[in-house]
Amino acid sequence: MTTSISYLLTVNGVDYPVTGPNHLSLLNAVRNQVGLTGTKEGCDDCECGACMMLLDGKPVNSCSYLAAQAQGREITTVEGLAVGDDLGPLQQAILDAGGVQCGFCTPGMLISARALLDRGARPSEEEIRIGLSGNLCRCTGYTNIVAAVQSLVSAGYDSKPEGG
Repeated sequence: MTTSISYLLTVNGVDYPVTGPNHLSLLNAVRNQVGLTGTKEGCDDCECGACMMLLDGKPVNSCSYLAAQAQGREITTVEGLAVGDDLGPLQQAILDAGGVQCGFCTPGMLISARALLDRGARPSEEEIRIGLSGNLCRCTGYTNIVAAVQSLVSAGYDSKPEGG
C-alpha cells in the first residue's frame, strides 16, 4: 500500500515542504515539487550519474534515493553550485574548457567534481577520472571536463566558499 507523507527537504540551504508517496525519489521531489530542474533523469537505474546530488556533501544517485530519507539532511543540487546569480568557479571552468556539449551529463559531472574537490586533496588526473567515473557522457570524451577540474586544482581552488 502506498502512503502519502509530508516532510521538509533542505535544498541548497532552503527548506521546502514535500508531500508524496513513501516511494517518491529524491530526484522527483526536487524536480517536481521543489522546482529545481537542473538535475537530470537519465537511466533511472543508478547507471548514468545524470541525477547526482550531494547529500551531506556526499554524491548520491537521486533517482534511487528516497526523498523521505533525505529529511533533515543537506541536499545540494547543481543550482547550489552557483554564486548568487553567477556561475560558480567549477561551473565556469567546465564551460570555459569546452566540457559541455549536449549538457545532459553536466549537472552530474559538476556534482561529482564538487564532491571530489571538497575532500580537500589535490587530485591527480587519474583520481579526477576515478572521481567522475560514475557519470556517463556520450558527447565530450571527458577530456575537457577532466582538464577543467585539473585547472581548478592547479589554481589552488577551494570549493568551500561557493554557494552550496
